[in-house]
Amino acid sequence: MLIYQQQTGNLTEEYFTVLYSGVLFTILPLKLTSMYIFLLLLLLLLMILLLILFYIYIIKPIIMSTSAINRYHFQVSWGGTRLGFMEVSGLDIEIEAISFREGSSPEDHERKIPGLRKYSNITLKRGIVKGDNEFFEWVNTKQTGNIERRDVTISLLDETHSPIVVWKVKSAFPVHYYGPVLAANSGE
Repeated sequence: MLIYQQQTGNLTEEYFTVLYSGVLFTILPLKLTSMYIFLLLLLLLLMILLLILFYIYIIKPIIMSTSAINRYHFQVSWGGTRLGFMEVSGLDIEIEAISFREGSSPEDHERKIPGLRKYSNITLKRGIVKGDNEFFEWVNTKQTGNIERRDVTISLLDETHSPIVVWKVKSAFPVHYYGPVLAANSGE
């Protein structure tokens, strides 16, 4: 074992060099090793923090984006004060396929080209609430000549009530009202 002393200013630091199995190891002074241990712990904490941030901002959004979206948490804004509906259906778009063949074409089959876009009627279902006549007032605007058109927004919401998917229907108007089924033997 060799002992080496180094004079730095007023301090003398000792380094121990040990020959073990043909390899030289230098053992640093206690003062420096405690600083290195502190720096290593600090580096380890920094790495753990980076792994946590990586999970929160990279891994978790990927997992959340591939999971299925719940269809039961939604909101319909239609110009009335009551936004609660039990069911929304008919959010369908169809593009008509038109068969087409030129008379001078050497091919013996038709080609399909996109035609007009068709939208289905949207059905909004909700329960009856005493004193809620806003929808009927909207339907009755037809009696005055021109039916009132309104923009309808249907939002599918996540667990924080933020919109995930939004359908915007411009210039919508009611085309049909299905009244409730009244039954004497029902408790609803």
